[in-house]
Amino acid sequence: MLTQTTPTRFAGLDGLRAIAVTLVVVYHLFPGSPLLGGFVGVDVFFVISGFLITSLLLRPSRLGRLGSPRRLVDFWRRRARRLLPALAVVVTVCATVAWLLGGDLLVGMGRQVLGAATFSYNWLAVADGTDYFAATAPELFRNFWSLAVEEQFYVVWPLLLPLVLLIPGRWTRVALMLVAAGGSAWWMARLVAGGEVTRAYFGTDAHAFGILIGIALAFAVVNMPDRAWMRSRATQVGSLLAGATGVAAIVVAACIPETPDAATFPGTLLLATFGSVLAVFAGVWPGSWFGRGMDDAPLKWVGDRSYGIYLWHWPVLVLVLVGTQGFGPEAGVPVWAGVLALAISVGAAAVSYRFVEMPFRRYGFRHALRALGRRIAGGPVSRFAGITALSVAAVAIGGTAAAVVNAPHTTTAVAAINRGAEALDDTKRPSPTPSPEPTADAITIPEGSEITAVGDSVMLASAPSLLKEFPGIAVDAEVSRSIWAGPEILDGLKANGQLRENIVVGLGTNGPVDWETLEEMSQIAGADRNLILVNAHAPRDWIPGVNADLESFADSHRHVWVADWSGAITPHEDLLAGDGIHPGEAGGGVFAASVGSALERIEKDRIRAEKDFARAPTGRAPHIPFPE
Repeated sequence: MLTQTTPTRFAGLDGLRAIAVTLVVVYHLFPGSPLLGGFVGVDVFFVISGFLITSLLLRPSRLGRLGSPRRLVDFWRRRARRLLPALAVVVTVCATVAWLLGGDLLVGMGRQVLGAATFSYNWLAVADGTDYFAATAPELFRNFWSLAVEEQFYVVWPLLLPLVLLIPGRWTRVALMLVAAGGSAWWMARLVAGGEVTRAYFGTDAHAFGILIGIALAFAVVNMPDRAWMRSRATQVGSLLAGATGVAAIVVAACIPETPDAATFPGTLLLATFGSVLAVFAGVWPGSWFGRGMDDAPLKWVGDRSYGIYLWHWPVLVLVLVGTQGFGPEAGVPVWAGVLALAISVGAAAVSYRFVEMPFRRYGFRHALRALGRRIAGGPVSRFAGITALSVAAVAIGGTAAAVVNAPHTTTAVAAINRGAEALDDTKRPSPTPSPEPTADAITIPEGSEITAVGDSVMLASAPSLLKEFPGIAVDAEVSRSIWAGPEILDGLKANGQLRENIVVGLGTNGPVDWETLEEMSQIAGADRNLILVNAHAPRDWIPGVNADLESFADSHRHVWVADWSGAITPHEDLLAGDGIHPGEAGGGVFAASVGSALERIEKDRIRAEKDFARAPTGRAPHIPFPE
């Protein structure tokens, strides 16, 4: 099918690239869209890369046989021309802007720049414990993990291909690649079953199946004869239906919500991969109607610039959100921010394609730099353009260096959490300061020895202040806890006789609350204990619902109160860490004060109830200001 005289540009691939980059961009920039699994666009790119690179390497060349040093150097030089200039521009420009914004955005900048420069971003991210799907402070260049996988393929595959070609028979090679792809998919499923979703997704070994299946397709169709029947109307209709089915499979996969199990990793990814194989096969079929349709001008324009659009879209989104709201995409992406990031990304990709990518691809590094030198030595307008380009490059490189050098070791949120954890681990706390004797009208809140506190990372970050405000308080707080962890923890404390009279629960940050779970915790507390529910404050779309549910539950239960942490911290958000969630040292004091206010309110209600009881006529029950 693909003969030795076949042109290097394969029909339909640009249109397929356009679809792939659209899925990824919409997934990131417009998370409220139906494309809840748009990340499968990366797997479409993997299939295209495996097919295209293998097909190009299998072509005869005047530079010598496959695997010869001269041909290898030529291949790698062409890949470098294609990839490195645009990559360098994105990294230096975005890192410089991040340096100007400062703060948590710079954490890990050195590792990110190193990963981009050495094609090892995915493995460095795994070693650092990065979670691709976590709602934490985002990495500026997180999307570069997939480029690292492809670039590792570009380096290794030309060395391995001559060895694979020693195996006789086209279909034996195809079978070998399919077996290898199956092994890769199996390994991803195993890693996911063990809870290592990010390792499975980032790992070249576990996520190589798309590339390997693309290689298998290249082995299957290369140098197959172009017969007349292949161009008949019936076969053209068949290839068109196959291509349309492939694209439909990709879109369906992109609409399937992700799950942290094998149904998505590799299930949904394999659906997109096989859809991509169908689309590529239909596009390169001789005289393909589908291929011509996919090469339509709008799709081809986007496909030609898909590399730049992919590079720019995520860093631009992060910078837009941090620059305007102080938080990254983990706090949600307003539609206006997605539209703005899209416009900037497409514009930047178009400029990069015209003035950076194409000159280097056509003329190479030396000739492109010589052309810049000629501009500087030319007329006034040409000289101005050349000097401006050099100045921008110098500023961008300097800004990148400054971003790396000035990057903090950890985010302010992690620092706050670590301070809380250290406070809880510290067994040598100072003796509590004696409290002044209350006056007759004073409200005495419970001592720390009468309080049990159970919470998430917000409470953990506030632990130093809780320990100071309520000496002797028992705090059980961990990162990433949700409301569903509450009943089990409280039940265990109660069984061990460690559940005190006043129970403070702060578990509303990491997701919606469940009424049945709240009811279960209330039942565990019982009628002889007070349950204080700390409401939540975070730039997350579920927080208003959480706080409304907590208020409603407290209003309908006699021994349940709400500590208004959200109301207390809202006027003082400058006391929060860079993520807008976790309190710093002073913010922890506000958290403790909100708990103290709730305990004070409980005491006031108790005193009022006692007074009402004393005033009530003999034999008549007092009015209770809480519904049963």
